[in-house]
Amino acid sequence: MKRLLSNIKIQVNENIYQKDPETSDLGRKIIEHSILLIHKIGIENFTFKKLGLEIQSNESSIYRYFENKHKLLLYLTSWYWSWVEYQLVFSTLNIGNPFEKLTKAIEVITQPIEEDNTYKHINEVLLNQIVINEFSKSYLTKEVDQENKEGYFSVYKRLTTRFKEIIIDVNQDYLYPSSLASMLIESSLHQNFLKDHFTSITDCETPTDIKNFLINLVTATLKK
Repeated sequence: MKRLLSNIKIQVNENIYQKDPETSDLGRKIIEHSILLIHKIGIENFTFKKLGLEIQSNESSIYRYFENKHKLLLYLTSWYWSWVEYQLVFSTLNIGNPFEKLTKAIEVITQPIEEDNTYKHINEVLLNQIVINEFSKSYLTKEVDQENKEGYFSVYKRLTTRFKEIIIDVNQDYLYPSSLASMLIESSLHQNFLKDHFTSITDCETPTDIKNFLINLVTATLKK
């Protein structure tokens, strides 16, 4: 699968950025070090001035790529969900049994992330941690409806739709496939957050626990 992914360019909605960071060394450097810095200090404390110091570049040069740090966070989370979507597609491509396909899909979104060096300027392990901790901040805003209209969340919604379609294949009589699909993806993030920060309100201590919990949930929910 890594060889297949190496030939794919991850697509991000062009409205999110001013200039595509993948088109220059500086742009890729901005992405690489923004991941490192956001992971280190969080999006609240992150500024383009601090990033400029990290990459030894003028703050104004970063603004040529992104209007603000919110757009940068949107870019990073969109890239991540697109990367996950490709893994989901390739991992389930030849699975005929719908429930086995759903199980594999759950495994894809809950498995520990490994840095594969396919995209050398992106640390997927740290980006996964950013998505766990910061993704909700990309859409819990007053501008979410307008940004949704402009397609900023299209990849995330498309990934959710893929889950919904698999759920329907498992049980076409189930009344809430979209709700279950979005809950599975959100739970994969939320349970990871809980196991690291609020351990008293989760039974999951490892990614395997999260996978087994979600598989147990869909088994009980979708069985006829």
